[in-house]
Amino acid sequence: MGLMDVLGGLTGSKAPKSGDPLMDALLLMLRKGGAIGSLGGLLGKFTSAGLGGQANSWVGTGYNEPLSPDDVEQALGAFEVDRIADAAGLTRDEAKNGLASMIPGLVDKVSPGGSLLTGDLGAVMKGFDFGPILSA
Repeated sequence: MGLMDVLGGLTGSKAPKSGDPLMDALLLMLRKGGAIGSLGGLLGKFTSAGLGGQANSWVGTGYNEPLSPDDVEQALGAFEVDRIADAAGLTRDEAKNGLASMIPGLVDKVSPGGSLLTGDLGAVMKGFDFGPILSA
């Protein structure tokens, strides 16, 4: 069961809206059947791009290593960044900058205790506050 399946289960068939078009576009890409497909798929993209150390830091309990906008494009690819940017109504550079600040916080938030939850994320995501992630 993917992150977006659980998120969708909390609000019916739709994923929760963060109020931020970029975060909403990213969450849609993480949805089962979406371009990225899962939180694990997202982390896999960063690991495959040579950014596994950074990705692991977001899951771990310590410091979350930052991403640069170029790291985002390296991991996701220009095509996926463009898809997210289009869905959010942003330029590629705006999307890369926003994703670079959001992704570490999102992964950190959904990996309490230093490990990715693979079961029911309902308790974690109920009343999920996107504010800290969006303001990062």
